[in-house]
Parts: sequence; structure tokens; C-alpha cells
Amino acid sequence: MKSKGKRQMPVLLNDIQKKVQLSHEQLDLIENLIDFGLKRVQKENAEVSLILVDDDYIHELNLEYRNQDRPTDVLSFAMQEHVETLNFQEQTPIPELLGDIYISVERAVEQAENFGHSVERELGYLAVHGLMHLLGHDHQDEEDTAAMRAAEEEIMKQFSLGRSAF
Repeated sequence: MKSKGKRQMPVLLNDIQKKVQLSHEQLDLIENLIDFGLKRVQKENAEVSLILVDDDYIHELNLEYRNQDRPTDVLSFAMQEHVETLNFQEQTPIPELLGDIYISVERAVEQAENFGHSVERELGYLAVHGLMHLLGHDHQDEEDTAAMRAAEEEIMKQFSLGRSAF
């Protein structure tokens, strides 16, 4: 018998920062945005780790991996190898591990205030932006940036968080 492969946990969320208290609704929104983004590109059996951190934590990551001695809002670390299935008796699908997204909640709150929109919109945007990087998008030139922004906006609009709402 072949398993249908329904995803149990496409987003593995870990809030390790202690500086900003986030509600269950805010955390659910972030997870739902990532889940929708995965479905949009037909990654029905993929997982993403989303780690919510503070400025100090992301500063260390940014320095170590990007040689940038400052905090940033979001960092994505894509996995290089993808494993689709193992040959068990029932051909159980193994999730494709896309990678990790780190978001500085402190930076998200600050940016939301600076841009004049909600913390939910900023956290959601950073999560979707990080996902786009895990899916291979970048912003190295104008054409790539435009394609990435269009994909981000399409996802955000599904949750009434698009730019036109502000």
C-alpha cells in the first residue's frame, strides 16, 4: 500500500528569542504563509525550518556566514542535497528539506514601525522573502528582483498583506 504522503509539519517553527512576545495568531500566520508558498510551487512534500531570533543572534550569523558585522532582518540557508524517498516496504515519502530561515523579530518590529505597517505584515514578508531564497530566487539584477517581488506579492495578497493594502 502506498502512503498518500500528507505533510504533517511543512514548517518547523522555533521561537528562540525572548525580547518580543508573539501571539499564537502571529505564529500561525507565518506558518500559513510558508505553507501556502510551498503549495504554490507544488512542493507538496517539503519542509522549512523557521527560526525566530533576536538582533544579537542574527548579527552573529550575518558575521559568520556573510562577513557582515551588523544585524539583518532575514537570512536563508538552503540545503544542497534533496532526498525524495527511501525504499521502505510502503515507499514512505521523505520530506524535501529546503533549508532554514532566520528572522530577527526585533528588526521586524522596528521595520514595521518605520514602514508604517503591521508587525504581522513585516514578519510575513520576511518569511516569504526567506522562502523565495530557499526556492532559488534572488535579487542580483532587476529582472530577478522583479520576478522575486511578484512571487512574494502573490503570496502576501492571499493573506490580505499585499502592498496595495497599505
